[in-house]
Amino acid sequence: MNTECRFAKLIPGKVESTRDGGTVMTRLNVSRLLFSRSGRWVILGLLVFSALLLFACAGKSGPSTVLTGLVEIEAGWHHTCALTTAGGVNCWGNNHDGQLGDGTEVDRVTAVDVVGLMSRVNAIAAGERHTCALTTGGGVKCWGNNHDNQLGDGTVNDRVTPADVMGLTSGVRAITAGERHTCALTTGGGVKCWGNNHDGQLGDGTGIDRNTPVDVAGLTSGVAAITAGWRHTCALTTGGGVKCWGNNHDNQLGDGTDADKKTPVVVVGLANGVNAVAAGRRHTCALTTGGGVKCWGNNHDGQLGDGTGIDRNTPVDVAGLTSGVAAITAGWRHTCVLTTGGGVKCWGKNHDGQVGDGTAINRRTPADVVGLTSGIKTITAGGQHTCALNPKYVQCWGDNEDGQLGDGTTADTLAAREEVGL
Repeated sequence: MNTECRFAKLIPGKVESTRDGGTVMTRLNVSRLLFSRSGRWVILGLLVFSALLLFACAGKSGPSTVLTGLVEIEAGWHHTCALTTAGGVNCWGNNHDGQLGDGTEVDRVTAVDVVGLMSRVNAIAAGERHTCALTTGGGVKCWGNNHDNQLGDGTVNDRVTPADVMGLTSGVRAITAGERHTCALTTGGGVKCWGNNHDGQLGDGTGIDRNTPVDVAGLTSGVAAITAGWRHTCALTTGGGVKCWGNNHDNQLGDGTDADKKTPVVVVGLANGVNAVAAGRRHTCALTTGGGVKCWGNNHDGQLGDGTGIDRNTPVDVAGLTSGVAAITAGWRHTCVLTTGGGVKCWGKNHDGQVGDGTAINRRTPADVVGLTSGIKTITAGGQHTCALNPKYVQCWGDNEDGQLGDGTTADTLAAREEVGL
């Protein structure tokens, strides 16, 4: 385990330095020292020592990166990553499994570069404790936790820097990452998945984990987009229909049952007419061609947005959002949309302020995110935090336990704010 200096401070009567490995503390009689020649030298020496300690801690925290010209942002469970216009990738937050890709396992409260990915990246995807990138050449690289083969490199070894996914060095046009599995959309419109398969989320008809990509049954072509949730996966077909597979304990597959499915099934009522789909922990939502939003699955925290706390095994309309929506994103237990006017609305679990309405009260219908009524280009929902990208900077809100908001602190926030170092 790396030992990281968390903070150092000087206060009257105490010099204290705290590290992961323990605390070093010296208590002083300040008044006595001030009135003696030797005492004044002691205090001067301690001040110099404290300054050096602060400098050392700053060095251990790792470099922060000023990000400009961002085009995409992706939130994982407790980490966040951004894609720059130059095609580089930066990440921040929890790094216990190397998911930030900076070559360490040290959490970062501001953005750091992903090793080897300063350019030539087209898209990114963040899972629970792993991250993946799609290169401009159509290849896929992943890093972070690999206990369930979710990196697709043929091993179960965690990676603190990007590793190639076996068999996918080209020919991919989109990627998505779930809790412990990953999927790719090929240029031919087919879907391949790898990683944990306990609930059939790889869609290959088995419950066997895979350490390299396998084809999803019946989806070797005709797919336009993909999304991965906790232990389920969904695809948007070129005909505007939605198909899902994997865990269905909370009806998140939308097929009218609660039985897990190891191969894709059609979501009831959504054989066509859909523009986008987003999978959360145990719920799923779709954006219709008319700009409306429908959701299904677990609704314990109001994440379906229909005004109730009742689980739904088929899609229901989100209250007040039958039109005017441009994009959707689903977190672990909350959901957000980007309106055609560039505003952001969220609903569902709000214990950590992830809804962004300035409260910690769960919302069963959409609420405006404070200060984000226009000008937003992209949104993403993580475990218990949310981020939005405007033309100038990133704004994040909600849980910040591991620095996933990227503002230089670990303090939660109930409303969106500009991120320090971004």
